[in-house]
Amino acid sequence: MSKVEEFEELRPLLFSIAYRILGSVGEAEDAVQETWLRFDGSSTRPTSAKAFLSAAVTRISIDVLRSARVRREEYVGPWFPEPLLSDPYQDPARAVELADSVSMAALLLLERLSPLERAVFVLREVFAFEFGEVAAAVGRSEAACRQLLVRARRHMEAGRPRFEADRQERHELATRFFDALKSGDVDGLRDLLAADVQLVGDGGGKAPQLAKAVMGAQNVARVLGTVFPLMSRIDVTFEPHEVNGQPGAVFRDRDGKVLHTLALDVLDGQIQTIRTVINPDKLGHLGPVADAWAVDREVKQARRRMN
Repeated sequence: MSKVEEFEELRPLLFSIAYRILGSVGEAEDAVQETWLRFDGSSTRPTSAKAFLSAAVTRISIDVLRSARVRREEYVGPWFPEPLLSDPYQDPARAVELADSVSMAALLLLERLSPLERAVFVLREVFAFEFGEVAAAVGRSEAACRQLLVRARRHMEAGRPRFEADRQERHELATRFFDALKSGDVDGLRDLLAADVQLVGDGGGKAPQLAKAVMGAQNVARVLGTVFPLMSRIDVTFEPHEVNGQPGAVFRDRDGKVLHTLALDVLDGQIQTIRTVINPDKLGHLGPVADAWAVDREVKQARRRMN
């Protein structure tokens, strides 16, 4: 194969590695592009294109993550990864691990790790790289990588997300949730929520967002059951869609522009956490982005008219 063909064949894997390390679609795409430039500019052909490209994208991602950490410390409100609607890399033998590792909950846990720990964990635990390959990718000895993995596993096990094994059951629960949301059925919503459910939003100071997380089934059901009927009055719609491998939806304004995404964490037949991303900087890869402030003003006007 030509260099271009080799690279394009591996592009889905490279993006998936970079996204899990960075939690950003845009930064992951940039890392993949920089990896191509290094591959294309190399005067020698590596024995293994996969090993060369995986190592390159990992090292680039580690460097980007180190600088991104500073920006995230200054972030306004809760920080969530950029929503990913579909993971380009598929491996039927590891489908469950791949889906769970890209969830919002898992990516937020990865934020607890150092950049090196995160890279080692992603390569070894998610993509099943051999320790020799991991060591070559991060520039450390195999022994050091084993120690990094031990520390990473310890952090991850403390809060590792667990999801419904039965994807069909999870899908059916999500369908009931969105049906209740569409009709403003507060009681129906409450029945689907865990007692300690949380509703959390990421606006980054650039869009309307909740002042703080909403806690508890009754409070969350009331907020959702009240707000969405108002939004539907001004022609806001949503389309159910997997978000980061979990049940979710993409919300759009009357012009079809992306307003926000919503993702559900489901466990034991109940919804445990609801996360929304409304920061416009994190939605551009999904299409034209709505003016969330304008939508918010219209919602408030609709509420006043009802009162």
